[in-house]
Amino acid sequence: MFDLRFPRAHMPEIKRRIKKGRESIINEEEFILGEIRRFAASPERRRMLTGRAYYNGAHDILLRKRSCIGENGEIRELENLPNNIIVDNQYKKLVTQKVNYLLSNPITLEGGQSYTALLRRTVGRGFEKLLQEVATNSINCGIGWLYVYYGEKGELKFKSIDPCEIIPLWADDENRTLEGAIRAYEAVEYDGKTKRLIKKAEVFDKKGIRRYVADRGRLIPDGKDWKTPYFYAKGRALNWERIPLIPFVYNGGTPLISNVKSLQDGLNLIISNFMNAMEEDPRNTILVLKNYDGENLGEFRNNLATYGAVKVRTVDGSDGGVDTLSIEVNSENYKSLIDILKKAIIENGMGYDAKSDILRGSPNMMNILSMYSDADIDASGMENEFRNSLYMLIWFINAHLENTGKGSFSNEDVDIIFNRNILVNESELIENCVRSLDIISRETIISKHPWTKDSKEELKRIRKEEAENGKAADGNKAESRNKGGDNSALHKGDKQAEGEPQKGNKPHKA
Repeated sequence: MFDLRFPRAHMPEIKRRIKKGRESIINEEEFILGEIRRFAASPERRRMLTGRAYYNGAHDILLRKRSCIGENGEIRELENLPNNIIVDNQYKKLVTQKVNYLLSNPITLEGGQSYTALLRRTVGRGFEKLLQEVATNSINCGIGWLYVYYGEKGELKFKSIDPCEIIPLWADDENRTLEGAIRAYEAVEYDGKTKRLIKKAEVFDKKGIRRYVADRGRLIPDGKDWKTPYFYAKGRALNWERIPLIPFVYNGGTPLISNVKSLQDGLNLIISNFMNAMEEDPRNTILVLKNYDGENLGEFRNNLATYGAVKVRTVDGSDGGVDTLSIEVNSENYKSLIDILKKAIIENGMGYDAKSDILRGSPNMMNILSMYSDADIDASGMENEFRNSLYMLIWFINAHLENTGKGSFSNEDVDIIFNRNILVNESELIENCVRSLDIISRETIISKHPWTKDSKEELKRIRKEEAENGKAADGNKAESRNKGGDNSALHKGDKQAEGEPQKGNKPHKA
């Protein structure tokens, strides 16, 4: 994670100085302003902004201009040449792959049935979408933030906050526990019909939230209620025992763009140059004008770039005319470079090629897993970090459930399972499940079947069908007995007809 922590014992020292009031070396407002300025100019924030810009398609190639060396050796812009600006956003594709690979399928919670159902109801139906947004911020910026708060109706709610606005103040060297956080952002306010941007700051700590407005290089309290607790209960101001900001870290805090930016820029440049070469058909042939006029080196370079012509003079001044120098644009060279760069982006970004030759025909699972190997390694790191973050979230949910009288669940164990969205050979997996019927448990086989979404629900359906089929079979037996009437008497009569003596009749003597 990017290093925004203070040296050891720095936070207690800051608190001590703030308490001194006017005699302090530094007061709270000065400390907050200093942190905001430092963070705004930091390379960490610049990488965050770059990652988000590239995800949205704002690449460096958009600033490109065609230029040449002028007559006096200066660089000047050429406005009469094709200047294609093409963005082949492989970076966004990588980010989308990673998010959907890990989070497109719902997360499974394994634990007490009533407790997991309560967790599901608390986070709500839109939580998976919110988690994908946090994951996207995490990959683009190295860290994503989830804010826990109460809505107007007293319901527990969650919100994603832009990482470029959050300055974490860590309490430990491992960057695991928050001592506090500063949020610096811009808000739009209307003064009649006039719209203006106002810079604001919020400070989060265990005492609640303090809100400030920037005014002429100073921070002043934002209104009368600039100090507020995190929530109210029965008219009482209450605060969480922890800071309600949950970090979701990616790659140790290093944004993905740091690994692939130069490759993405090279890909954009090669494709743009190829388009320029295709449009510069007159430049494929350079005219050589003999004995037309002399020129100095500056004029030569300028005319060659601008007009595609070279003027030369022979020794005796004879043999005037026009010759041509043909230049062929070899498209195969461009294609090779484009392929190399795309593969390098996938490898350095730890993604996968969905159009790989491995997928031709009917690939087996070993080939498919080989294609996903790098993406799977990266997803494992994300999974470990995100699981820890979700356990932090569950702490707040447990506290909310206890505060609202729904029970104490702090001792409840729950496992968080990420269901990765991996391409599979369904026929092969189903065949393996069938072969394992007499070897492992039925529940395990059902959980591994490619069509199973929830193994517990699937087992319930199977038991229900078996019970209904059992009742139907018993009903069919009873119905067959009823249709035959007194079949037992009929069969008994048949046996007597075969030679058994009937009751009341004496046997006939021969």
